[in-house]
Amino acid sequence: MTSTHMELSIKQAADFLNVSRPFLVQLLENGKIPFHKIGTHRRVKSSDLMEYKQEIEQQRLHTLDELAEQAQRLDMGY
Repeated sequence: MTSTHMELSIKQAADFLNVSRPFLVQLLENGKIPFHKIGTHRRVKSSDLMEYKQEIEQQRLHTLDELAEQAQRLDMGY
């Protein structure tokens, strides 16, 4: 993905995030990722997908840090 103004179809966006189309539609309908419709077709800006992907990555790293801290506190050998 090179242009931040590029709009993607649901299939393209789902492939980019490596999720199923139904899961992506759920994210869109729940307001997690902005989208708009052209007729009956949903379109997602690539910049919005990048932002969502970065947020998820930050959450994942934070959770991993918390788990590592907990494992150390419990002396689990990590």
